[in-house]
Amino acid sequence: MNRIWVLITVCAATLFLPSCGHDQQLVSISIQPSTETFGATNVPVFADAGLNVQLKAYGTYIHPPVTKDITNQVVWASNTPGIATVNSTGLLTATGVDCGGSIVSATVTTNNAGTVSSSGAVVTGSMTANVICFTGGAGPILTVAVTGNGTVTSSPSGISCPTVCSAAFVSGTSLTLTATPNTGATFAGWSNCQSISPQACAVNNLTNNLTVTATFN
Repeated sequence: MNRIWVLITVCAATLFLPSCGHDQQLVSISIQPSTETFGATNVPVFADAGLNVQLKAYGTYIHPPVTKDITNQVVWASNTPGIATVNSTGLLTATGVDCGGSIVSATVTTNNAGTVSSSGAVVTGSMTANVICFTGGAGPILTVAVTGNGTVTSSPSGISCPTVCSAAFVSGTSLTLTATPNTGATFAGWSNCQSISPQACAVNNLTNNLTVTATFN
């Protein structure tokens, strides 16, 4: 009889333990650093290519509450690979193509092998990666005039017209401008390019201020 009462007492006590009967659950993910910035206004964006930083993902769990390094359990992604990419281990790298801001996410789809249950939910955390646009310093200025309904971007980055239609570049830079018509429009042609290939305009060895025109119908 005494052993029965002991067993009942132990079982009753376990019902009141906070973690009893629950799987450990992932409730949120944070990424460190939360913001990372590459480049400078006096450095061309293409010169930022290869700059990198290691990101860390930390998961917050309940039942019981704890925070763990889950960097190698999350799925990493960048929403703007032209600005920055992130590999499977969380290494964030500036691509040297575009400037601006990119949202980098770390996601766990729970109940997969190797993860801790979170009732089937998808848990995601994010950080912001910035690449500063080259805006000046000594160097010739390239200006794009857009006529009609379309956009023009440059490689290396700096021009993103009609938002940014003029930028300074290091003397001697060679650029390619790409024209993209908006929905319902067509590209009609370039003027003042050194060479043209369908919708691309080549500017070779920019040493003086130059204006080119993209026309859309």
